[in-house]
Amino acid sequence: MMYHREWNPPWPLNIRATVGLHRRGSGDPAFTYARDGSIWRCVHTPDGPGTLTVRSDATSVIGRAWGPGASWLLDRMPDLLGARDTPEALAPRDQVVAQLVARSEGLRMGRTDRVWEALVPAILEQKVVGREAWRAWRYLLRRYGDRAPGPVPDRMRVPPPPSVWAQIPSWEWHRSGAEPVRMRTIRGATSIDVERHADRLTVLRGVGPWTEAEVRMRAVGDADAVPVGDYHIPSLVGQTLIGEPVDDDGMLELLEPYAGQRGRVVRLCELHGTMPERHGHRMSVRDYRSL
Repeated sequence: MMYHREWNPPWPLNIRATVGLHRRGSGDPAFTYARDGSIWRCVHTPDGPGTLTVRSDATSVIGRAWGPGASWLLDRMPDLLGARDTPEALAPRDQVVAQLVARSEGLRMGRTDRVWEALVPAILEQKVVGREAWRAWRYLLRRYGDRAPGPVPDRMRVPPPPSVWAQIPSWEWHRSGAEPVRMRTIRGATSIDVERHADRLTVLRGVGPWTEAEVRMRAVGDADAVPVGDYHIPSLVGQTLIGEPVDDDGMLELLEPYAGQRGRVVRLCELHGTMPERHGHRMSVRDYRSL
């Protein structure tokens, strides 16, 4: 059965830029861009699996949903699209940030209210290139995720709940290409109700400030979350804001005037910033599956 909702946002909204933060690579089984411009997401809600699709017309956003979690997804659709966000709180202090803001009209910091589904891929992405982490995410979802409800492509899957992740055998983690340390961290995270403790994730073994920031940005729409320890982001922020790459300390110094909105500035840099020229070796995509 399909459920339907129409919502009229009272401000400009760029759905693709806002919701695209939740996509884990081009082959993400839980996220896809359709040819008609709509976006499809599969979520394991508190009420069970659900599929949500959103698209915009001239004045409104049309949401459709299927599965036991359909009502939950439609109820929170405005939050996913940034209804609780306050982008006007970012006051540009220089021309560079002002231009980034101007180029990003309609970008909102939305929230999914699903901490676990942001935490698992963030752990998989710790200190590895995106392609390596996304490969593991695809494999594990296709093996252990539920088939998505609704008229979706066969490849789409609903991410499994913590109880399922805890039972995935070690050889399947190996086949996914994920290191054993990622497996142990994810298994360990099933020991607490992360949905109730999004501000205490670093108490978990193997979860540091970078992972917590990545999760908070997506799950609770934290506009101040800064992923300290990222391989690329400090260089990107530095190159964009002052024309040269910086380290974590330099990035935090540049972002200090935007306290409360630092994560938003990082997101603006990710979308419209400038990466420095590469002079060293790139991080390689490792493969543990044949070891």
